[in-house]
Amino acid sequence: MLSRATVGMFAGMALAFAGYFGGFVAFLLVAVLGAVGYGVGAWLDRGGDTHDLREMFDRGRR
Repeated sequence: MLSRATVGMFAGMALAFAGYFGGFVAFLLVAVLGAVGYGVGAWLDRGGDTHDLREMFDRGRR
């Protein structure tokens, strides 16, 4: 398993490539999608379940 420092290094390299080759908008897109991916991964690490998501969205519609 990769350490958090290694994952952070890879994320930083991805952001650097996006910023260099794609400009600022690509940098922001990669940063936002990376944050979403981090959130989903952390949720899954804590034992998240798809039923939890369904309940969350059903509560929001009421």
